[in-house]
Amino acid sequence: MKFSVLHVLPRRPRKTKEEMGAVGHDPVEATVLSPVMEGSAKTVHGRFRHKLKMPQILGFVPRPRSPKPIVESNPPQTEVVLDFMENLKENRLVEACQQLLLREDQLFGQETMTIEGLVQVCNEDDKDTLQKDYETLLLHLWMAVHTTFSSTPSGEHLEILRSAVETIRLLEEKDQQWEGRPEGSSEAPVWRPHQCRHTHDNLLEKIVDSQMRNATVEEDNISVSSVDNLSTSMKREVCRMGKCLKEDVLRVARDIRDCYPPDFDVCNLYVRLYHQKFSARLTELARSGLDVDDCNYLLCWVNNYYPNDILKHKDLEGHINMESLGTLLSEKDLTTLEEQYLLQKESKVRTWFSKALSKEEEGWLSGKSPELIDGYCFCPLAIDIIQAVDGAMREARTILGSEAKAQRILRQLDSFLISYKSSLEEFVKRTGENTQAVVKANLVSIEQFRDFIVRREESIPEEIRTSCMSTLADLRDCGYGYFTGPIHEELRVQYHRLWTQAWFTGGQMVLDEVLGTLDRHMQQFTDLKSICMEELLGRLHMEMMVEYVKRMMKRKMRLKDKEQQEAAAKLLAEDSSKLSTYFTEAGSKISWLSEVLPKMAEVVRLQDPGSIQLEIVTLARDFPDLSWRHISALLSLKANLSTADVRSIKESLVENRPTVTTCNTNPPFFSKVPAGKTWNMCRPACICYGGRGYSSQD
Repeated sequence: MKFSVLHVLPRRPRKTKEEMGAVGHDPVEATVLSPVMEGSAKTVHGRFRHKLKMPQILGFVPRPRSPKPIVESNPPQTEVVLDFMENLKENRLVEACQQLLLREDQLFGQETMTIEGLVQVCNEDDKDTLQKDYETLLLHLWMAVHTTFSSTPSGEHLEILRSAVETIRLLEEKDQQWEGRPEGSSEAPVWRPHQCRHTHDNLLEKIVDSQMRNATVEEDNISVSSVDNLSTSMKREVCRMGKCLKEDVLRVARDIRDCYPPDFDVCNLYVRLYHQKFSARLTELARSGLDVDDCNYLLCWVNNYYPNDILKHKDLEGHINMESLGTLLSEKDLTTLEEQYLLQKESKVRTWFSKALSKEEEGWLSGKSPELIDGYCFCPLAIDIIQAVDGAMREARTILGSEAKAQRILRQLDSFLISYKSSLEEFVKRTGENTQAVVKANLVSIEQFRDFIVRREESIPEEIRTSCMSTLADLRDCGYGYFTGPIHEELRVQYHRLWTQAWFTGGQMVLDEVLGTLDRHMQQFTDLKSICMEELLGRLHMEMMVEYVKRMMKRKMRLKDKEQQEAAAKLLAEDSSKLSTYFTEAGSKISWLSEVLPKMAEVVRLQDPGSIQLEIVTLARDFPDLSWRHISALLSLKANLSTADVRSIKESLVENRPTVTTCNTNPPFFSKVPAGKTWNMCRPACICYGGRGYSSQD
């Protein structure tokens, strides 16, 4: 290789060892190609690649090549800062507002000293521009709020609303800053305060008014819905308004509420606005003179649909204050409508009852026997009336929203029972082939009415309940008396033989005859319903016991000595057992009646005055309606009892009666038993038993 073609460049300044990259060697002068070899690196390299070799120069270390920079496939994008109008276009209301607030701070934050003091240095053109930009921002802000109900809620729509609400909060804070500036500070801008919160609430009121007004418009081009099937225009209007109210407030609770901070209390705000609009319109309708049907429908909304289906909806729970809303109608307007409803409902119920009773009476008088169901005579009257009452009460509770107000309809049941009693009393006076069957069927109805009143005891006002039960007691006496009267009439002759010498000497034959006659009569009641049969047997049981004790106290027998008294007591106990066995086996449920005769038999049997005294006190404890007249008649059977003994027994009873009467659980019995005159003896004209005065005639 010829070195003559190479030119040596001037020596460069000596570099440090670190720069050279080699330790302990001096740098060597660098060389370059001669002009003959100049050209592009590629050309030179290509031309002399196999012809030139660089001589190995002692101490020369080649400099390492710098690595090529690595270019990232996705370089980070530079954040683009939007200006005010661009932010508005993107609905970035908060960012746009913050830009205006910054400009306001910059514009009104520049102050200079003058003779008068600190004054702001503001460019009027800048102020005008800022004011126009605020107006533009507010326009977008109120548009975002105004479209709250204009479309189906979506994430984008709710985000814009959320941004609008946050913007309102920022503008409100700025208003407060300006209002709280120190005295002597520079004057606030002409656009302050914005009062966005106040404007927002007024806008919501207009939105609600528009929503409710549009809801009342009947459109001909929409498909038929349940609303359009309502019979009157008033019903359709009220239904549309109520439906709009419900849908909107539920939308607020489910979606819109989350766009507002808690201090806005947006759920209560919307519900209050809708309540006011709905209330105002319903008040106008209530005072317009509604017919019965429209009146009922309006009351349904006021007392039922609105408070229960809307305000108590689970999605509103915990978000609204129902107590602060009040009622949709004033007390006066509501009372007027409710009175109109009750009057027409009472009239309708009376008509139902009258038709049902008239239809039943026609069947009675036609001579036809009532139908048999499950083998017993049946009358549908009670079922029809009870169903009518239940239906009317259920409707009244729904329309009036109150159990107490609905109870007024029950007065018609009381009136009906009185009419029913009169009709049945007149009918049983007639003699017809179907009379017995009709009475049996009506006894079923009477028991059904009674069961209805007893089961509803707590929900029926006391005055109405007492009157109904009294009328039903008369009806039961009429119906059951129709059968028991002839039985007792036939038994009257046999009753007269009780507690006579014939009874005493004839043993048990008298009572056997009585029960034989009774058993023969009972065969006619195979088609009587079991519950009525039980009541009939109970009445016969009670009435026969009363008749037996009455005959016992007629004073036709005087038992002279111990033997006679013990014999009579034995007969008395046997009669008691026979009566109790018969009626218990037949189906009577009055088990306590079996205690009466054994206790009286013990008084007859005992000889010791002290024991008699104790037994009398026990008898008075179990039967507080036992009067001195009854006791005197009972003691008169014992001919060997002295006047002093009787007086001692009486005094003991007077002393102990106030304490013994508190333990009684038995129903009255002796008050049904007439007793003769009191045994002649020296006693005060009036003695107080347990706080009550009894004259010598008691």
